[in-house]
Order: sequence, then C-alpha cells, then structure tokens
Amino acid sequence: MAVNKIHDEFHNVAGEDGWQLPEGYDPASGAREKILSGSLDTANKRGSRTRLLHLPAGLFTKKPFVHDYWEEVFLVQGDLTVGNDESGNGGTPFEGYTYAVRPPGAWHGPFKSNNGCILLEMHYYDPV
Repeated sequence: MAVNKIHDEFHNVAGEDGWQLPEGYDPASGAREKILSGSLDTANKRGSRTRLLHLPAGLFTKKPFVHDYWEEVFLVQGDLTVGNDESGNGGTPFEGYTYAVRPPGAWHGPFKSNNGCILLEMHYYDPV
C-alpha cells in the first residue's frame, strides 16, 4: 500500500495559519483542525492523515462518533471528558498524556473539554 505522506522534516506548526473547521463539528463550536500530513479519502476508503484537533473550553458534543477508519488519539494538553450526556454532564475525565486507539466501527464519545485541549490524531484505513 502506498502511503500518501511526504518526507517533511521538523518544522514549526504553531501559529494560526492552516486551522479549519473539522468535518462533523458545528461552525459555532470553535473546534479547529490543522492537517499536519497526508489526506483521508473517505469516499474511496483509503489514505491516512495526521492532524491536530483543538477543542475550546466549554465545548461538548451531544452524540457518539463512529467512522470506518482506524483512529489513534493522543491528548497532548488540556482536559477531555469521554462519555458525557447530551447536556454535557457526566463522563470520564482525562488530562494530557493519555492515549486511545479505535478500530473502524468503534463508537466513541460524546466528548467535552472544560478548559480546552489539543489532540494529536492519526486516521488511516487498513491496507487492501
């Protein structure tokens, strides 16, 4: 399987350029993603991407997520609660330096962040 990423040595990814609204998030939510490498072709079920996901303070989602690709998530900084209800209550809280891996079809979430967080995520399809 060909990897759709380029050789890209250390470079600064700080700053406001390159951030965009992640698919599936309300524009008013304040959630932002920055694609660091690669791309994910969900229509043809191929590819891989690495991204930063920023969830602002107070954001909470109301429904679980499910997708047909692998997902690895590293909570770099901040707080993330997993499994809150539709009002943003409850769930299990986590702080920076925690990790999750989810196979295709795994339901996860909803999520909330009291003080905001940055997640490093890798998404990819199994080789055919």
